[in-house]
Amino acid sequence: MQMTFRWFGEEDDKVTLDQIRQIPNVKGIVGALYDVPVGEVWPVEKIARLKNQVETAGMTLEVIESVNIHDDIKIGLPSRDKYIENYQQTIRNLAGFGIKVICYNFMPIFDWVRTELARELPDGSTTMGYDQFIVDGIDPVNMAKSVAGDSNGYVMPGWEPERMAQLTDLFEKYAGVDEQKLSENLRYFLERIIPVCEENDVKMALHPDDPPRSIFGLPRIVTNFADLKKIIEMVDSPYNALTLCTGSLGENPENDVPALIRYFAGRDRVPFAHVRNIKHLGNGNFEESAHLSEMGSLDLYEIMQAFHEVGFDGYVRPDHGRMIWGETGRPGYGLYDRAIGVAYLTGLWEAIDKGAKAAA
Repeated sequence: MQMTFRWFGEEDDKVTLDQIRQIPNVKGIVGALYDVPVGEVWPVEKIARLKNQVETAGMTLEVIESVNIHDDIKIGLPSRDKYIENYQQTIRNLAGFGIKVICYNFMPIFDWVRTELARELPDGSTTMGYDQFIVDGIDPVNMAKSVAGDSNGYVMPGWEPERMAQLTDLFEKYAGVDEQKLSENLRYFLERIIPVCEENDVKMALHPDDPPRSIFGLPRIVTNFADLKKIIEMVDSPYNALTLCTGSLGENPENDVPALIRYFAGRDRVPFAHVRNIKHLGNGNFEESAHLSEMGSLDLYEIMQAFHEVGFDGYVRPDHGRMIWGETGRPGYGLYDRAIGVAYLTGLWEAIDKGAKAAA
């Protein structure tokens, strides 16, 4: 297991590389270029600068999250071929700087969705929460006015002001895209991307939908075991892989997360994992919790046990944390609670590993 930590860059992240490198066992950074418009080729000089920043701080840069997919690809418009060609070149450019994994998603219009970014918990910390009743009451046509997705100057991915201004047009373009069509468009994308990945030794790791259900009438196709199995079989290659996010999949109580790990990681189709905990609140509602098993609804010990059983040697990072000790910044991505998450996951792994060796 290779422990990593997500970093949003010196201009957009209050957390610094100097702080991250002080967290025991964090060896690598999960980074991205956030100033390159979706669909354009990532310039080599910008990739080189990011890699140099990370390596100067004494860590590695081998995972990118995310090279976002242009909507024309997801919708299946004729212009998608141009954007796929750009994506292919970005893969080549990243490979030239030692990138091994690209985490991406195929969610229409929006990335992960929460209805609260700073819900106060009984202990005084704040966390992100999701209320299905609120989501059901939002009119997509007037979404830019009705959504309450802003906190401390930050908005959720896909909810940026410039994108919100395009919502009416985007919903019209997605009007004819159902689950089957979106799945066909993913297959079209993968059939053209994976050969380039194989040539350049870069794995594409698809992130599950968050939450794993249809929202705002938009299709979702990465939600459960059947979806994941269908996707890895679209192009039968170890380079067509998954980012196994325990929180996103765990938001559906019917998903057996350890079983998913044993099946997909056991078949070498999980090069990257996001490990976090969530607390089910009923009726499809949930909130983020501390990583500790007793704080949420997921058994993190069993999850790490499953990874250990299959000999997982890929990249893992602590996912969304609470904001604690008065910290402010990007919701879910504070330093302190994620650092505690690293310590907890590392401790579980060490105990499981020593127990397995003692029993051998």
